[in-house]
Amino acid sequence: MSDNERDRQTVATDRSNEARPVRILYTAEATVEGGRKGHGRTSDGRLEVNLSVPTELDGDGGPGTNPEQLFAVGYGACFHNALLTIARGRQLDMADSTITARVGFGPTGVGGFGLTGALDLHAPHLTRAEADDLMRRGHERCPYSRATRGNIDVTLTVDGTPVEQRGEPS
Repeated sequence: MSDNERDRQTVATDRSNEARPVRILYTAEATVEGGRKGHGRTSDGRLEVNLSVPTELDGDGGPGTNPEQLFAVGYGACFHNALLTIARGRQLDMADSTITARVGFGPTGVGGFGLTGALDLHAPHLTRAEADDLMRRGHERCPYSRATRGNIDVTLTVDGTPVEQRGEPS
């Protein structure tokens, strides 16, 4: 059995309480050389990037992208798609909506580095209550949110204002 076949058949996780795929429909594959100062490309050739270390991380701030930017784009796209799907089912108008995703990188204070995430919704045709509810639902549904849950802190906001959690006063 090839590695690719094994990847499609095996889903290993220690999150017994999380929903997990029963069948892998798609696997992205990328090869990187040179780490944060290197080069990466996907096996299908659709994405090829030079990588640079930001000056904030004592890098040269070169013209390449970095892992946090790539993660922010992927998380933002996946999360926005989850919101669009939920909104369509609830007949909410998501025209002109955007998600701004931020991924922070820094020392954990106990050795090593960690990430933070922030997702900000701009949806001019929704009420604040609709937007908050949609963000909470999207955070439950999005595979990236599921993958980060319990691993990194993710802040949800609507136009820069924190999403009201269920049970909080209005």
